Amino acid sequence: MSLSDNQLIQNAQKGDMAAFERLVYKYDRHVLNMAKSFRNSDDDAKDIYQEVFIRVYRGLKSFQFKSEFSTWLYRITANVCITYQNKRKQHDSIDREIGINDEDRTTFADQLPGELRTDDSAVGSDLSKHINRALETLPPQQKMAFTLKYYQDYKIKEIADIMQCNEGTIKRYLFTATNRMRERLKGIR
Repeated sequence: MSLSDNQLIQNAQKGDMAAFERLVYKYDRHVLNMAKSFRNSDDDAKDIYQEVFIRVYRGLKSFQFKSEFSTWLYRITANVCITYQNKRKQHDSIDREIGINDEDRTTFADQLPGELRTDDSAVGSDLSKHINRALETLPPQQKMAFTLKYYQDYKIKEIADIMQCNEGTIKRYLFTATNRMRERLKGIR
């Protein structure tokens, strides 16, 4: 029999590490995907993932069941992503790696299986780089809203819950982010 999130949380609050591990296992892919979508870097996503679950572990005892566990968890994830982004901006240099396809990390050709090295694939990779670079220029709140909406397929109400603001603010973030992305990508085909 599978325990509900609330039962797992209650058990974890009593010190049951197996219950906490089951919660982590249930949500770990989603947290990692959110972090990866936000930072576009496996290493950064893993750092964010680790920080999220450290915060969840520390804060679980005070979880009061006023919201769904998943909403609380994704709110923590969003906050860690934004904090991580702000820290990175303070320490960035011109040598910062951008995207998983950057030549410094790996070439596009290295990632293609077999004979898939076509012009269409190369153009797709180039477009992806431009999109990722444009996304990196967005302020953290806009980037998080954009990432949750267009990479993670959340509804506006869910994003508002996760980011702890009203739906109108999320709509404004998305409108502004979309316009900035369009402006940055103008002329790229």
